[in-house]
Amino acid sequence: MALRNLDIDLLRCFVTIADTGSFTRAGERLGRTQSAISLQLKRLEEQLGRTLFVRSPRSLAITPDGERLIGPTRQILRLHDATVAEMFEPDIAGSVRIGVPEDFATAHLPSVLAAFAEAHPLVELEVTCDLTLNLLERFHAGHFDLVLVKRQPTQERHEGVRVWREPLVWVARDRKSAVDYSRVPLVVSPEPCVYRKRATEALDAMGRPWRTAYTSTSLAGSLSAVRAGLGITVLPLEMVPSSLTAVGPEAGLPALYDTEIALIEAAGLSDTAHRLAQHIIAALERGRGT
Repeated sequence: MALRNLDIDLLRCFVTIADTGSFTRAGERLGRTQSAISLQLKRLEEQLGRTLFVRSPRSLAITPDGERLIGPTRQILRLHDATVAEMFEPDIAGSVRIGVPEDFATAHLPSVLAAFAEAHPLVELEVTCDLTLNLLERFHAGHFDLVLVKRQPTQERHEGVRVWREPLVWVARDRKSAVDYSRVPLVVSPEPCVYRKRATEALDAMGRPWRTAYTSTSLAGSLSAVRAGLGITVLPLEMVPSSLTAVGPEAGLPALYDTEIALIEAAGLSDTAHRLAQHIIAALERGRGT
């Protein structure tokens, strides 16, 4: 059987369409016309003998065959780009501005950024922690090269690449304290906050009364309030400290959606910033064991 090869440019076109959700936006990112993007996708589909997207005048949806292809394709592109950089490019330099939710920056990102800084000592990283909605507002105003943001797993994914997903849980000082309230006392971040909204909407849907007991702008402040017994909060499962307790239905609390983190790159991104983005995606995928 003859060996078959897939063109790197066609694979990159496919992934970019999937990430942007649009032929037009994919063309803008790759510096090609919409018709050129359409032609490249058609060539790839002909090579594979499979349809990768279902297109209509108002929507673009990836097919099951496209879903099967996208994971391996991302790995191929990352390995390809890393090899090209290693063989042909000088060490990168410059600054990268990145916005991150505080809890994710605290739990998952330090080792990822440290590894990148060690490999590229001439790069200056400027990291800002804030609430997701504030990060998005500042990103669209041009203040960041990259942002990591929280989002609903069910929402449209036309902006950004998912890099992390894990369960959200209620967190209390202990199991007894979680069931002792007629109105659930919440320890939350200021509005706008994705987790705050997730908690209150879930309680409202269940019909369980709640009140805001403590508001803190920092993760450390929220955890201290929960330890002091001022109320309960919401955290990703992996971030629950050993000194606190994850609780759920046994405490009369509703189930919560998973949390999902997406990485969004600004238009016209520098090679340095793009390299960091690829590093973050690859490192977090390894951290999830995928």
